Amino acid sequence: MAEKLLLEVVTPDKLLLSKEVDEVIAPGAEGEFGVLPGHSHFLSTLKIGELRYRVGDQTNHMAVLWGFAEVTPKKVTILAEIAEKAEDIDVDRATAKVAEMEKRLEVGGLPSELKEAQISLEKARLRKKIAERARRK
Repeated sequence: MAEKLLLEVVTPDKLLLSKEVDEVIAPGAEGEFGVLPGHSHFLSTLKIGELRYRVGDQTNHMAVLWGFAEVTPKKVTILAEIAEKAEDIDVDRATAKVAEMEKRLEVGGLPSELKEAQISLEKARLRKKIAERARRK
C-alpha cells in the first residue's frame, strides 16, 4: 500500500495545488468522504464545501465550490469550478459578503433571485469559516 497520496486541485484557471498528502476529506454531493493511500477507484461529484488534507499532523483547508473528484489508490484529483486555499481568502471581504447576502434575502424578490442569493450566502459563509480557521492557526 502507498504511504502518501498525490492531491491535485485544478480549477478552470490553474493548477491550484499539487502536493503529497496523508489524507484527503472532500465534500461529496452525497456526503463527505475520506481518502487514505491505497483507496479503491471512484468518481464523485462535489458540492459547496470544505476540502481538508493532512500532511503529518498538519491539517490544511480549502473552499471548494462544485466540481468532481477522481480517486485512485495513489492520487486524488479535484476538478473544481472554484477553489481557494484558506490563507488566500480575505476574511473581511467574506464577512461583508455574508452581511450583503443576508440583507438581500431579507428584501425578497423573484424565486430565481432568492435562489441565487442563497447560493451566494452559502459560498460566503464557507469562505468566512475557512478564512477564520486559517487566521486562528
